[in-house]
Amino acid sequence: MTIRAIGIIGGGQLGRMLAMAAARLGFRTVILEPEADCPAAQVANLQIPAAYDDPAALAELARLCDVVTYEFENVPVAAAETLAREVPVYPPPKALAVSQDRLVEKRFINDCGIATAKFHAVDGQADLEAALADFSGQGVLKTRRLGYDGKGQKVYRSTADGIEGGYAALGGVPLILESFVAFEREVSIIAARSADGDIVCYDPAENVHRDGILHTSTVPARILPETAAVARDAAARILSALGYVGVIGIEFFVLADGSLIANEMAPRVHNSGHWTEAACVVSQFEQHIRAVAGLPLGKADRHSDCIMQNLIGNDIVSLPEWLRRDDTLVHLYGKAEARPGRKMGHVTTLTSTRAEPDVPGKKARDR
Repeated sequence: MTIRAIGIIGGGQLGRMLAMAAARLGFRTVILEPEADCPAAQVANLQIPAAYDDPAALAELARLCDVVTYEFENVPVAAAETLAREVPVYPPPKALAVSQDRLVEKRFINDCGIATAKFHAVDGQADLEAALADFSGQGVLKTRRLGYDGKGQKVYRSTADGIEGGYAALGGVPLILESFVAFEREVSIIAARSADGDIVCYDPAENVHRDGILHTSTVPARILPETAAVARDAAARILSALGYVGVIGIEFFVLADGSLIANEMAPRVHNSGHWTEAACVVSQFEQHIRAVAGLPLGKADRHSDCIMQNLIGNDIVSLPEWLRRDDTLVHLYGKAEARPGRKMGHVTTLTSTRAEPDVPGKKARDR
């Protein structure tokens, strides 16, 4: 099938960058997004201003597009399934269903043979108290659905952290308690799979968060080659198990011995992969468009080391300084108002040509 137009559900910055990548490859894009003048609609060919599950809007999107994708994982699964009866939807709706529920996601990842933190389902106050008792009063309590950027969470470091009423405090919705993980750093891997099963993986990035929001992604990550290989294998397992088409982001904790614990997956292009537009010939955004449009995947090799930094809220006031740098790519999202916690753009600084990372313990190990 010849692809002429690609539908994108969601009008945020990820949809914007997907639309830009699609345009470079000659595709038209149609955005389904209720918010007027959203970042994606500023660069796309057309916006359908309606709710993500609006039946008429979904029918219009299917009529106008040859394939549909999405830029965030909270797209209603029923809407994606409705579309899939009329037009290919990539990544498949199954990926949405798995990623939207943290409990389902953890179990799925474990079924793929990949380790995660220990966890308990929490469906009431009694469940919370029993789960905390099993984890010695410690853990991270999270809503199973809709949490992001640190929202919908409560950290328990001891039994003194207000266990009473803890279930109701997060809305009385289904929760999950995850055990603490003694990790040395956080990394993520961006990977892509085509409809015919080809898989490519970008180099893992080392991530630093502030207030629950990604602050920087640095490549190369300070991990051993063996650890990077395990991350690539985990990505391939997940992609294959889902029959996935498109780009996925998977976050891991790196333990002291170099082993990995999977944290979560995102069935879409990912904030920690923004560096690819500056340090790779084929960015994660182009890779995703290639996959969903049935084009050959590009190489994921990087030509430079780099650091990507999010511009969040008032960080945008530093824009003139970033623009004066000749080693930095600046990407703004077209948002008029800077608010606390709002991602306004990102910058990627090329730090060198490719170099071997300074991995803790590597010299002693190699001797």
